[in-house]
Amino acid sequence: MKHMKGFLIHLILISICIFCMLPFLWLLSTALKGAEENIFQYPPSLIPKFPTLNNFVKVLKLVPIVQYAINSTIVAAFTVILNLIFSSLAAYPLARMSFKGKNTAFFLILLTLTVPFQAIMLPVYIIVLKLNLVDSISDFGGYLGMILPFSVNAFGIFLLKQAFLKIPKEIEESAIIDGCNSFQIFYKILLPLIRPELSVLAIFTFVGSWGEFLWPSIILTKQNLFTLPVGINELQGAFSADYRLIASGSIVSIIPILLFFLILQKYFIKGTNEGAVKG
Repeated sequence: MKHMKGFLIHLILISICIFCMLPFLWLLSTALKGAEENIFQYPPSLIPKFPTLNNFVKVLKLVPIVQYAINSTIVAAFTVILNLIFSSLAAYPLARMSFKGKNTAFFLILLTLTVPFQAIMLPVYIIVLKLNLVDSISDFGGYLGMILPFSVNAFGIFLLKQAFLKIPKEIEESAIIDGCNSFQIFYKILLPLIRPELSVLAIFTFVGSWGEFLWPSIILTKQNLFTLPVGINELQGAFSADYRLIASGSIVSIIPILLFFLILQKYFIKGTNEGAVKG
């Protein structure tokens, strides 16, 4: 009976995984189909009859996808770094220090989670424009215009605050006795102890920044600064679209996300497990 229960649980989990993977498998199938195959046929065919890599070759020739990937990497990397720095600096005093208005400040920070970015996009764009952080002024300004609006968020502050709270006070008190100041305690002692949570925040931030389409498409006008989502959108014409090429470009854009997750997978799983256990 016990083995049957375990078998059913694994069967359900495998079925859910296959169901979640179907969109990706369909995307991959479309990218591997040649021009002689109808991608809209009914009943649909998931396995290509004559798989080919020509669509990937065409994408590389039609658009400078390598340049787009470099731009996305620069934007995502700096967005992750700034999020880790600013979120940890904001979460540390909220978790380990006592000062007037701390709970109010934390509540106001969490309140920003209820405001979608689309609601504040216009004022943010005006601020970015007045600060000359658009690509029409300079390429460097274009990068900053994509990075700074997403350099910190309430989710990161909340996540790291909870991580700091689970660290015993005795560790901090021992460091004070040894002569460490607040910054040394923060940088040398507490940050290494919340490495799993930092990895979780890095993964979520990287995925969000890498896949961001709306904001870059608004502030970017120079093709040499396009990120991958904006660049791949150029494959779609005004009156027609080759979905084989779009699927191929989408597959290329997904690969860095998978690699980044695989690199931090160990810390990600550890961080999510620790977040689910009290104490």
